[in-house]
Amino acid sequence: MNRFNRNKYYAAASLIIPTAAVLAWRFEPWFLAGFVVWFVAAGAVWAWCVRKEFALREARMIHVQQTLSITTLNHHRHDWMNDLQVLYGYIRMQKAEKAVQCVEQIRERMMTESKIAKLGVPSLVTFLQSFRTLTNAVELDIDIEGDLNFMELGIDGHRAAQTMQDIIDAYRLAVKPDSGDAAKLLVDLSLNENTMTASFHYDGGMKDTNEWKHKCKRAMTDSPLRAAGADIEPDNLVLHVELVK
Repeated sequence: MNRFNRNKYYAAASLIIPTAAVLAWRFEPWFLAGFVVWFVAAGAVWAWCVRKEFALREARMIHVQQTLSITTLNHHRHDWMNDLQVLYGYIRMQKAEKAVQCVEQIRERMMTESKIAKLGVPSLVTFLQSFRTLTNAVELDIDIEGDLNFMELGIDGHRAAQTMQDIIDAYRLAVKPDSGDAAKLLVDLSLNENTMTASFHYDGGMKDTNEWKHKCKRAMTDSPLRAAGADIEPDNLVLHVELVK
């Protein structure tokens, strides 16, 4: 409990004494006037503490977001430096074919990052772009077919995006520790005229499949995204939503 929260409750508790005094001497006008002043002062202290608490929480959230952004940028910078070093090495060794393959891989990753940035829900975009800062136990790969924007599908885009986040988080938290190589999670997003499909393909150990299923089912509660089958399995989970034109 921070000091503003404590002061807020101290101000409320301070009303006990004048309230008891008013009940004992309720017919004294001067005492009633004093009680009103005390009550207003305590209310002012409470309101001031609430404002300070809100400002403190907001400052902490901004700090967390700034730290996350810096960490994400550092990861991306490290990846780009590695790619450039590999490409530079191929060029120096005059391995034109390998250099072309490296450039093609860079181009494909740039296209994927561009498609992620266009998903339309900032929270989902930030989550996917910064996923590597959350864990090294899962390698997340995103494949988006065409240009997809959750807010232009005629569904509750924010709720669908939250479902995506919650399910990816369910995979992240279900990874079996000390299982050797990092688990791999491939997420395919595709869109046709009538349906949007999100497919999750997982390769790796899992601590508790039942717990993973429970989290996934909870994530799909009141969500436009629904499982394609009656049962769900971690290695191949397919969600879809019928679009209304």
